[in-house]
Amino acid sequence: MDRKAIATTEAPRAVGPYSQGVRAGSLVATSGQLPVSPASGEMVRGDIREAARQALANVFAVLAAAGASPTSVVKVTVYLTDMADFAAVNEVYREAFADPFPARTCVAVAALPLGAPLEIEALAVVE
Repeated sequence: MDRKAIATTEAPRAVGPYSQGVRAGSLVATSGQLPVSPASGEMVRGDIREAARQALANVFAVLAAAGASPTSVVKVTVYLTDMADFAAVNEVYREAFADPFPARTCVAVAALPLGAPLEIEALAVVE
């Protein structure tokens, strides 16, 4: 199976030896996306809802570069540094996805790169 790295200027650049996303056949996997504005390079801080919206916008930009969309997402993983943010992130998740919602895992972690409050990754299938 051919694998193709996905790169877009509409999401933050990879800061290490990884791709923003990879497409293998009809499967698209994004790397975890932090709430970093691709335009400014700055982290969205303060409001967890805005941080979640930015992280999801970055995920969706990588998916779009691979020919996928939010409706083609089958699995999402959310990493939170504070599980008290779970309900607020759920609100944003409900705005971003439609029923039937993708499968999802939410994990509490001790810390994330750059001091981010959350990180989101997705798996999608492109027909």
